[in-house]
Amino acid sequence: MDENEQNELSEQEADEILREAIGDSAEDPPISEAKANRFYDRLRTKITSYLERGKAPGAARDALLFAPDTFILLTRLARDPRVTGKNKVLLGSAIAYFVFPLDLMPEAIFGPIGYLDDLVFAVYVLNRMLADTEEEILREHWSGRGDVLQMIRQILASADKLVASDVVKNIKKLF
Repeated sequence: MDENEQNELSEQEADEILREAIGDSAEDPPISEAKANRFYDRLRTKITSYLERGKAPGAARDALLFAPDTFILLTRLARDPRVTGKNKVLLGSAIAYFVFPLDLMPEAIFGPIGYLDDLVFAVYVLNRMLADTEEEILREHWSGRGDVLQMIRQILASADKLVASDVVKNIKKLF
């Protein structure tokens, strides 16, 4: 099995994560910590390997490193009882967008660069959550480098540079 095959989620694993992420209602148990951590580890490995080969442009390089940390942040927030049901539905949609193979920039076609639209979508969800969720809750669950709010601002400000402007427009329509 080559490195790409090892780092890919099986279709069954992706389906399980997707079912857990969106569930039947906001009260359903969110994605399990073990499955979230497996996805995180695979995503981190895939992106790190890609970046070590020097294939990503500068802005994309920095942003891609936020993708795994943002994914795990979404899953931690989805398990937090202080987060409203409405926001858990938003979080579930962002988690599903990460694991679902067909999106605006599919990873199967674009490789790890395809996670940039997932990251932009997730950051829009996080930004929307800030309207009624305390900043400290996001900070508490953030394990990435720097401040999570700064990362959100940075990705929002550079979204048009990271992904095509029509992709950003389609994401903005949802918010």
